[in-house]
Amino acid sequence: MVDAEDVRRVALALPHTVEVPSDGFDFRVADKGFVWSYPERVPGRPRVIRLDIAVLYVGDEAEKQALLLGEPDVFFTTPGYEGLPLVLLRLGQVDLARLDELVTDAWRMRVPETLLGDVQGVGT
Repeated sequence: MVDAEDVRRVALALPHTVEVPSDGFDFRVADKGFVWSYPERVPGRPRVIRLDIAVLYVGDEAEKQALLLGEPDVFFTTPGYEGLPLVLLRLGQVDLARLDELVTDAWRMRVPETLLGDVQGVGT
């Protein structure tokens, strides 16, 4: 089981990552988000930043569907994320090694090749 601080440690260990000020966590590489806290929206109520759920970039719809179908206790989505290459990750359902794998994969899909050329061994 991991938490928001684990997400922060893993994300900030990746080269060229910056944390954007927010009510939760929000990490980007070259201005491209790859993991952030879930801004839950319930109709008729104010948005709530969920620190126990991360929004994770997955690259494409096929990867998204594979995660959603393969591990529904870990990953889910909401109507607001339909058609987007993003999944919601229940942090309490993964360990640190899995979190590291998921966040690093998301980072690798968002980091520009020009920056990736400076980095060896990350996520390989």
